[in-house]
Amino acid sequence: MRHQFSRRKFLEVSAGAAAGTWLSVGHAAVPRKLSANDKLNLGIIGTAHRAGEDLKGVESENIVALCDVDETYLGAAKARFPGVKTYNDFRKLLEQPDIDAVVIGTADHTHATATAAALRLGKHVYCEKPLTHTVFEARTIAKLAARYPRLATQMGTQIHAGENYRRVVELVQSGAIGRVRECHVWCEKTLANSERPTSMPAIPKELHWDLWLGPAPARPYHPDYVPKTWRHWWDFGEGILGDMACHYMDLAFWALKLGHPLSIEAEGPPPHPETTPEWLVVGYEFPARAKLPPVKLTWYDGGKQPALVSQGKVPSWRNGVLFVGEKGMVLADYGRRKLLPESDFAGFQAPAPFVPNSIGHHREWLNACKTGAPTTCNFGYGSVLTEAVLLGNVAFRTGQKLDWDAANLRAKNCDQARNYLETEYRRGWEL
Repeated sequence: MRHQFSRRKFLEVSAGAAAGTWLSVGHAAVPRKLSANDKLNLGIIGTAHRAGEDLKGVESENIVALCDVDETYLGAAKARFPGVKTYNDFRKLLEQPDIDAVVIGTADHTHATATAAALRLGKHVYCEKPLTHTVFEARTIAKLAARYPRLATQMGTQIHAGENYRRVVELVQSGAIGRVRECHVWCEKTLANSERPTSMPAIPKELHWDLWLGPAPARPYHPDYVPKTWRHWWDFGEGILGDMACHYMDLAFWALKLGHPLSIEAEGPPPHPETTPEWLVVGYEFPARAKLPPVKLTWYDGGKQPALVSQGKVPSWRNGVLFVGEKGMVLADYGRRKLLPESDFAGFQAPAPFVPNSIGHHREWLNACKTGAPTTCNFGYGSVLTEAVLLGNVAFRTGQKLDWDAANLRAKNCDQARNYLETEYRRGWEL
């Protein structure tokens, strides 16, 4: 079930007046003062899979609390950090007073609820991508982060810290390929459509199913949801677009200094009410930025690729980010970059590096928590990227090209879009 999006609600929640939230917004968001050599007291929400990698990235600090809805995962993590407090409900963890900062590696549908509460309680936050499950949540988290500027935030787009992305940003921003008006981003991953399961197997004894559901609508447990296929269901995830675009479109947003799109349109198989599409092509139109021209960015997943690949003008990489400039093209993925046509760039000298290398994605955030230094994927940046990504799914589900009014968080030409900009929360899990 979906809400009709309320302008009044947007103003109230984004201003921090969300009455009825399960944690008081009256707490002052004032972090503990630390020096660069001090250790943070960290609470870890989610301990396995991607969350387990995040735990490894911060384990040099004081791990004082662990939370997982799966007792097996929680037990394995506790064995590494004996003596720490453990929880199955992250709402209880957030009440632990000695926690300076939290790392959130849960399923997407619980990102915003945990993040908003942590920020209101004065805790620094590292949250996995996508930052939120809905567009409305992304805007709300951005406003909360802006209200508490002393809190360090970082969205978990780890590739942003890699050396290759920095060199690509330098190529594009130095003008190596001229002005860029066109960008293509693709990912080979796919998810097959499926119907909601009708069988009702027993809930595994180690799983706290109701806590895993959190704010999502109640439904019976099924292994089709947990632990790995939740991204395929609209109630919990956003499909391949939500999973991967925050990584690959990040490079385009960074290099081209993109912000909110003007319009969004999507093509895919017939929308399914329960599950995300097998493939998707999303077109975004971005306005001019200062001296930079307007940009058309197209996302492809499920095996779809730009025509330039089938025409033989661009190598058929499984995943890629292609910048099309007036003087040539740059093709990149996580670890490679190539100027095209190659014959046009024989003897090309790359610009002197001007984007500093990262100390590490997790270390950036840890350092920021202690010193106030900036992070490169803070929630101000991450929320705008997440909004754009999620709007692709909104356009797909409405079947219309959206004329987007970012200031008022609405599609000017499509009232139906309001049904997919936010979600209804179960009582006790409100944003």
